[in-house]
Amino acid sequence: MADTTGDLSDTGTLRKSSWRHIGPGIVVAATGVGAGDLVATLIAGANFGYTLMWAAVIGCVVKISLAEAAGRWHLATGRTLFDGWASLGRWTTWFFAVYVVVWGFVYGAAAMSSSALPLQALFPGVMDLKWWGVACGVAGLVFVWFNKYAVFEKVMTVLVGVMFAVTVYLAVRVTPNLGEAFAGLLPVLPGEKDSVLNTLGLIGGVGGTITLAAYGYWVNAKGWTDTGWMKVMRLDNRVAYLTTGVFVVAMLFVGAELLHSAGVAIASGDKGLVQLGDILEDEYGTATAKFFLIGFFATSFTSLIGVWHGVSLMFADFTDRLRAGTAATGEKVASGVRERSWAFRAYLLWLTFPPIVLLFQGQPFRLVIVYGVLGAAFMPFLALTLVWLLNSARTPREWRNGRLSNGMLAVAGLLFLVLCVKQIWDQPWSEFF
Repeated sequence: MADTTGDLSDTGTLRKSSWRHIGPGIVVAATGVGAGDLVATLIAGANFGYTLMWAAVIGCVVKISLAEAAGRWHLATGRTLFDGWASLGRWTTWFFAVYVVVWGFVYGAAAMSSSALPLQALFPGVMDLKWWGVACGVAGLVFVWFNKYAVFEKVMTVLVGVMFAVTVYLAVRVTPNLGEAFAGLLPVLPGEKDSVLNTLGLIGGVGGTITLAAYGYWVNAKGWTDTGWMKVMRLDNRVAYLTTGVFVVAMLFVGAELLHSAGVAIASGDKGLVQLGDILEDEYGTATAKFFLIGFFATSFTSLIGVWHGVSLMFADFTDRLRAGTAATGEKVASGVRERSWAFRAYLLWLTFPPIVLLFQGQPFRLVIVYGVLGAAFMPFLALTLVWLLNSARTPREWRNGRLSNGMLAVAGLLFLVLCVKQIWDQPWSEFF
């Protein structure tokens, strides 16, 4: 975010060219916003009405700063993010190795289950939820295995279009109170207990995953490998989180108008969207409910294939850097060699087949706790390491952080650190041992 004055004040020709090249931002927006994120926003709207609209907007701005920093590192240095992490010491390698193995195992089951829920609701009686989950996981595996980034981006763009159409349609359908919505942009905390932590959770939750780190890899996969693409990347990133903002605000409208006004509560997690489908059917008819379920599937499946591609790309870079012991470059990612590597495909298999066991047997209690702790720790790790990398001699001077970037990354780091401590504190440790 620093040093961006005039980034978007290019000539008309350059601006048009920038818009034509947009892509990785759409991918990161689609991947980062999952069904669980939309439910969290719905619940915020159901509980507090429009009061936390400002928190949703701030959350998008915070994610812009993180993704911009990751993309800037890749373009300014020509090195990948993992290569930067490795330069900070071996502790980063150990953290990432444990994180990517445990997180991938549990996330794989969660992503498959999330994608299966709307399909089971759309096609009741066809097959059990678990088998829908297996079908989604294998479909994601086959799609990512046999397609390069260019095809992957096009499919993600189509699915984002579906998500966008559904969320905007629902927001209009519930007839939002625009006066209250604008009033919700004023930073006011609800009077309920734990309102501060709930607000921080909304700011940090939507779109805040490892996919923010994957953004730099998608930037390289698109063919952007040097500072000549910096302005395009920054515009692309802003479009990404403008899109995310539309999803978040639309779901907040639905929560505020459809649930808050009627005093209706829904479950947290993906099943809350199935409940919302039933409510929409009662209020607006079967066609609206079906349309919503299609959008629900697009939301979940984009997160699945986005992680299948993006995190596999990061894992391939991680293993190659570890094996070769030499700098990992954006040029290698751009060449497509990472997507054809054994490590990329091995991690694809890891995300797909071992988690199927969890679909049929339930998630092991201790593993879920470790997964929660590692997941909570990743975002402060990302924010703080980006501050470190982008203020050091590892980054060319003209592309280092300015005051704005340092301020935004510091806010992001502190925010995610608080959420990390809370999540670790809330774990049932007494039952763990």
